[in-house]
Amino acid sequence: MGSNSATAIILMGHGSRVPGSGGDMEKVARRLAATCGYALVEICYMSRVAPYFPEALEKCVKQGAAKIVVIPYFLHSGLHLVLDIPQMIQEKARIYPDVEIIYGKHLGFDDSMVALVEKRIEESMTLGDVRTIKFPPREKYPLPKGELEFIPMTLEEAEKYRSEHDIHHDHHH
Repeated sequence: MGSNSATAIILMGHGSRVPGSGGDMEKVARRLAATCGYALVEICYMSRVAPYFPEALEKCVKQGAAKIVVIPYFLHSGLHLVLDIPQMIQEKARIYPDVEIIYGKHLGFDDSMVALVEKRIEESMTLGDVRTIKFPPREKYPLPKGELEFIPMTLEEAEKYRSEHDIHHDHHH
């Protein structure tokens, strides 16, 4: 593994307004910190809940990390992984020109995932039918200040909404 004493790891999750939703990633970070020998293992979230990336990055730099590897804690590739996260990392990296900052690989596929999915299938076999689940009210999970609700809709619904509300979507901000 080489010398990891000047290398910090940041695991970046999506973030959620559901309390405790990042607990599993936090457990992984704690185990890595206890066993891997890196200078620091931090977590952060893209949105909805702190700590956010700039805070985690600053903490790693202040602790003396010469190299920081950011691992997106995501299973699937998508717009966040292709554009949003790397652009955010690149923008914040300008603040620390003397620190090597690497945009690592997301979790994606690994052979070990097959065994994990098999395990989850077995664990799920004794669960009740979905129609028996009692859900908490959405109001129990308020949006953080300044955040907008995501509303799934078809392209046609989105275009109708834009025209009714005189919204012109422009990607050239």
